[in-house]
Amino acid sequence: GIPGIGEKTAQKLLEEFESLENLLENTDLLKGKLQENLINFREQGILSKHLARILCEVPIEYEEEKLLATPPNRALLEPLLDELEFRTLRKRILGEDSPAPSAEPKVAPKKDANQMDMFAASSAPQTAQVQGSIEESVSEPANFSFNNLQNTKHQYHLIQGEAAIKSLIGFLARQSSFCFDTETTSLSVVEAELVGMSFAYRKAEAFYVPFPENKEECQKQVDLFKEIFANETIQKIAQNIKYDMSVLANYGIEIKGDIYDTMLAHYLIEPEKRHNMDAMAMSYLNYEPMSIESLIGKKGIKQGNMRDADVMAVKEYAAEDADITLQLKPILDQKLLSNPKAITLLQEVEMPLSRVLSSIEREGVNLDIPFLKEMSKVLEVDSKAVQQKIYEAAGQEFNIASPKQLGEILFEKLKLDPKAKKTKTGQYMTGEEILSKMESEHAIASLILDFRELQKLKSTYVDALPELISSKTGRIHTSFMQAVTATGRLSSKDPNLQNIPIRTVRGREIRKAFIPRNEEYQILSADYSQIELRIMAAFSQDDSMLEAFNNGLDVHKATAAKVFHVPLEEVNSDMRRKAKTVNFGIIYGVSAFGLAGQLAISRTEAKEIKDQYFVEFPKVKTYMDTCVHTAQELGYVETVLGRRRYLRDIMSANMNERGFAERNAINAPIQGSAADMIKVAMIQIQNFLEKEKLKSKMILTVHDELVFDAHIREINYLRDKINDIMCHALDLGVVMETGIGVGANWLEAH
Repeated sequence: GIPGIGEKTAQKLLEEFESLENLLENTDLLKGKLQENLINFREQGILSKHLARILCEVPIEYEEEKLLATPPNRALLEPLLDELEFRTLRKRILGEDSPAPSAEPKVAPKKDANQMDMFAASSAPQTAQVQGSIEESVSEPANFSFNNLQNTKHQYHLIQGEAAIKSLIGFLARQSSFCFDTETTSLSVVEAELVGMSFAYRKAEAFYVPFPENKEECQKQVDLFKEIFANETIQKIAQNIKYDMSVLANYGIEIKGDIYDTMLAHYLIEPEKRHNMDAMAMSYLNYEPMSIESLIGKKGIKQGNMRDADVMAVKEYAAEDADITLQLKPILDQKLLSNPKAITLLQEVEMPLSRVLSSIEREGVNLDIPFLKEMSKVLEVDSKAVQQKIYEAAGQEFNIASPKQLGEILFEKLKLDPKAKKTKTGQYMTGEEILSKMESEHAIASLILDFRELQKLKSTYVDALPELISSKTGRIHTSFMQAVTATGRLSSKDPNLQNIPIRTVRGREIRKAFIPRNEEYQILSADYSQIELRIMAAFSQDDSMLEAFNNGLDVHKATAAKVFHVPLEEVNSDMRRKAKTVNFGIIYGVSAFGLAGQLAISRTEAKEIKDQYFVEFPKVKTYMDTCVHTAQELGYVETVLGRRRYLRDIMSANMNERGFAERNAINAPIQGSAADMIKVAMIQIQNFLEKEKLKSKMILTVHDELVFDAHIREINYLRDKINDIMCHALDLGVVMETGIGVGANWLEAH
């Protein structure tokens, strides 16, 4: 493969360029690290494709009939499985009740529209004729080893007409729980229109309700479900329930009572694995669900939506989703029992947070479009000016975005580094790390870094953000992902707000574009101050570190005073800078080599600073060692609320793999606990906003920061309350602080 390109990126690129060869011929259409890797590792990519190609022309002698799948020898297999107590394997191979396999699939005839025996569990008699239609498919298992719709017994019903819908709702109302799923026209919660909903309450049976395309007729039918979703005595189960909550909220339906998300449950069980329904079904049920592509085509501009597909096919797909999700729940519940803290984390943090995130996503953020347009013009002018300076420094024009051409200019023509490093394909390395080391001595290196920043800001943010504005609301609506990072941190997409630049002056300017909804509001930003260092102090119980935080001292200055053995008042800016780098580096298990690179000092000096740090803060070193030993003993580490990070390479013979796992053992409890804390704070703040019926809204969360669209009359009250909630979300035994600002835009507030 090509470094830096995983399965998702590869799929996206192949959908766009159709073949690897076409992609490699058009790398000029790409930018940044992606373009660089494709150019640098071109030959490796071609070789990988060659090695992965399956040769279909190899002459093999075989008898076709011997390749046919045959059913297992039940008489021999069943007693063996029973003797070995392979109960799960027995169910998987022979079926749950181990029935004798049928020779042919059976298909039940369609039932009359008035026949309601699908609600046979109900004791209520049917006294009135039902208007509408109910169609179902019933199939018996055939002889296949891998389960799917074709070889698995199931009963999926199509529910049409108001009377049939009401009968279904009446039956669901008598259940203690049910699973549901929405089928829509878009993945965007703001743009999505309901196509239908599916429901399941017991294994292998589910119901699909298609909705009319006409908005008024659709709303009329959706309204019928309002009462059942508002029933607080019934648990609602779904896969990625945040999306379903948001879509239903657009139709005026609120999901009340206990909710359960199989995606989030699995996220707490196996945080580093895939959490989509298909992956879980194949892993835990030995079942391959029907693919969305079979209904609406492959991803890309030609892909249709669920409204384009045949309703009977959609019924099978949608009902299967609800059915499989329902079947996954007891399996996940059983796995959660091994970590009781995870059950509490799911019920009291992740599930309530999904409601909060749904609200934030639907609220959206207002953008200053005129500002972005003007900024785009400025960046274009600046970019061309820097480009010209690069050409002058190089003595010729060339493609700055081409690593090959850039490398030849820097290291062959200008001879900036006689020991310049090369990639495996023989091209010069021209990444940010290489150029950063050269920029103090060579102006062209600094200019190239400047040019790259300008290009990225313009293409990735300034020009891209306006394209994401919803035509329905006039705002951007990012999508927050709860089940992606192994540490528990939230991530976001469309746009990815976690990567909004903050380190450079130009990058920070982008935050000016995030503005309140109107003149009656201002942006309020609340940011935890040094939350990870404070958590380190709490976990290590280091006296010096706790003293600094609890007495309101500048912790970096206090650290510098101890490490460099000078009075607090004599600490200069360089000492503080070094101490700050060490403080944050320690959290991530930085080595002396890494510290030397960050501080631009010798490895010997870096080692001396690090050693002295541990002399002054001995309990920090003890904490770090304990984390590694815990990981080695248990295979995982935990956050303050019991979120686990499994470290499978902690005992690896490979030094690099083991070192990476050890650094994660130190950092994961700290970073994960910070994530736990801000999540708890978000839940409490949202409850406060709703209980007080305030006009102010929470609109963003980025790392350790919460952003609000604050009504000017509520700002003082809001500021005090938010600070109090954030500082006391979790009691860790160390003083927490927040920085709260208010302004006409996000930058001004931050």
